[in-house]
Amino acid sequence: MTFQHLDQINAKELAPGCWAKLIHTDNMTVAHWRLEAGAEIPAHAHPHEQVANMIEGQFEFTVDGVTQVVGPGDIAVILPNVRHSGKALTACYMIDGFYPTREDYK
Repeated sequence: MTFQHLDQINAKELAPGCWAKLIHTDNMTVAHWRLEAGAEIPAHAHPHEQVANMIEGQFEFTVDGVTQVVGPGDIAVILPNVRHSGKALTACYMIDGFYPTREDYK
């Protein structure tokens, strides 16, 4: 499908308090995240390159042992197989791009 409307995509809770609307192509996945304040993304790594774009809120990222609070306009680039985690310090809206496609999110 060439065109979609975000309001017509069902959100999936991929971790407690972490809801994502997922768009998949043959080569990439885009995730529109809504995170509740206090929601945590456990430490993990995956073979996908990830670019996280903060739109709203404050999020504490730990990437490869380095912790930083990011807010609107901040971008985190996470290379493949790098361990990372995070915590929503406030309610957050984040858009992630993943390459290649996240088959595990389908």
